[in-house]
Amino acid sequence: MVMDKHVCPYGLKAKHLLRSKGYEVDDHHLETREQTEAFKAEHDVKTTPQIFIDGTRIGGYDALLKHFGKEASDPEETSYTPVIALFSITALMALAASFAVFGTIFTIHAAEWFIAFSMAILALLKLQNVETFSTMFLNYDLLAKRWVPYSYVYPFAEGAAGILMIAGALTWVSVPVALFIGTIGAVSVFKAVYIDKRELKCACVGGGSNVPLGFISLTENLMMMAMAIWMGLKAVGVVGLA
Repeated sequence: MVMDKHVCPYGLKAKHLLRSKGYEVDDHHLETREQTEAFKAEHDVKTTPQIFIDGTRIGGYDALLKHFGKEASDPEETSYTPVIALFSITALMALAASFAVFGTIFTIHAAEWFIAFSMAILALLKLQNVETFSTMFLNYDLLAKRWVPYSYVYPFAEGAAGILMIAGALTWVSVPVALFIGTIGAVSVFKAVYIDKRELKCACVGGGSNVPLGFISLTENLMMMAMAIWMGLKAVGVVGLA
């Protein structure tokens, strides 16, 4: 479909894939809704684009992927890709900040910033749609089940604690907040996954994700707890930086 206000993204992907495989592409545009409906009726299909190779219909973009031995993505399939991407970026951000400030990436500040940056970005993802996040969060968080407003407060608390930890300011606020929500989160995930044996999706990267609730979710909360304890000890002078 190539219209004034719409160009089919799957058609563009299909053309790119075919050309990358060495095919010459004869591209037939469907420029009106009437042409599109007539085409679908003629070939008894429900979607466009439709790909034909040497006169044989392959199907849509997903069918073309399978034709070339590639896996078509399943929007319902669970995946750790979102959290892997997030933590990779926040780790690189922390190393970059350490290098910019201290001239080296090998600092304790880099580890601190990694966790704090992660908290802030995770909060950002949740705040994109707090309503959807809260719905998914209520499936397993023990405190939210008892007091529903906590499911709305959580992303704001996580974001505020993360930003304060990045700034190294108001430790007396950030430490107890991070320790509280991290502890509740860790206990909730452990109970849901390892005691109740429930298969749930994690609300950690927002309510629209397909990240499975499990080890990574538990680790995220444990890291938040560890960061809060470390920052608290540093604030009272029990530990320090070399």
